[in-house]
Amino acid sequence: MSGRETIVVIGAGVLGLSTALCIQHHLEFTQSILLVARDFPADTSVNYASPWAGAHYRPVPGSSPQALKEANQAQRTYDFFKHVSAHEPGSGIEFVQGIEHLEAPPPEYLDKQSVQNVYSHLDGFRALQKEELPAGVKWGVQYGTYVVNSPVYCAHLLRKFVLKGGEVRQYTLANLKEAFSLATNVRTVVNCSGTGIEDLKSFIIRGQTCLVRNPVSQTITRQNTDGSWSFCIPRPLDGGTIIGGTKELNNWDPNPSPETRQRLLANATKWFPFTSESGGKFDVIRDIVGRRPAREGGMRIEAEKLADDRYIVHGYGAGGRGFELSRGVAEDIVALMLEKRLLRAKALL
Repeated sequence: MSGRETIVVIGAGVLGLSTALCIQHHLEFTQSILLVARDFPADTSVNYASPWAGAHYRPVPGSSPQALKEANQAQRTYDFFKHVSAHEPGSGIEFVQGIEHLEAPPPEYLDKQSVQNVYSHLDGFRALQKEELPAGVKWGVQYGTYVVNSPVYCAHLLRKFVLKGGEVRQYTLANLKEAFSLATNVRTVVNCSGTGIEDLKSFIIRGQTCLVRNPVSQTITRQNTDGSWSFCIPRPLDGGTIIGGTKELNNWDPNPSPETRQRLLANATKWFPFTSESGGKFDVIRDIVGRRPAREGGMRIEAEKLADDRYIVHGYGAGGRGFELSRGVAEDIVALMLEKRLLRAKALL
């Protein structure tokens, strides 16, 4: 049908895949959807952050408008992941106990309202008493949270998208407007490219972690006095355990540092409950380096109208919170598209 409209979604990271699936639910019979990306879930590029992600949910207290918006997106994602883990066992999502230990808690962690804003919806949330805290830890909590086998979940989303009739194309865009030429009758391009393509506010946060075979049953995050963080995240479906990690702004080095690996594993030996047969030794599968796509001022979710009545809808720059915010961001992008009449609301049957 020559008049059929195609919506193009750029990016097959967790945000692009989640958004494409969410849009698909609202497509009219006169619309189709094409997912265009440089990298797909089977690829392993240092610039394709999603398959490298930890990924677990750890709330981030704060009272700024951006912090509250992210808290809302994260809460909706938490509820959605609960449903997915219960009904789609192959998705790579599992709910486990999450624990946080902070040696030098920042002010927002000591503000009861800030903590309430982001933690209160979590199953079994409670503050740890002084006698429950390890030596040197000043603040601690526990709650029910999820861990994600990120490569499995991304492949799961892509499979669902294709089975529902979505089309995919591997292509590296030089410019956002190029996307309008990748199919016939494109009125809307949804930009989930991670770094936004040519956005001067975008920057990368280098992360180095270590994937080991040693099992652990909880996800534990520890903030050290010097401000650095250590964590262990079990990957469901026998995916090993991620031990992390670093956050290095604008560090473009693609090579894992042996010194960083040594430090991460030494901290993990001290602080995390690996089973006794580990004997303080780790069976390392690989060192991981990924570039989290971040943005000054936080994520950009915005509809940009071009002179010829076409739209670029932006949804990128989640930094290290892509999985945690993914469903909430996808819903917000769809809400924006509904508002601009780029999609139509489905009647509830």
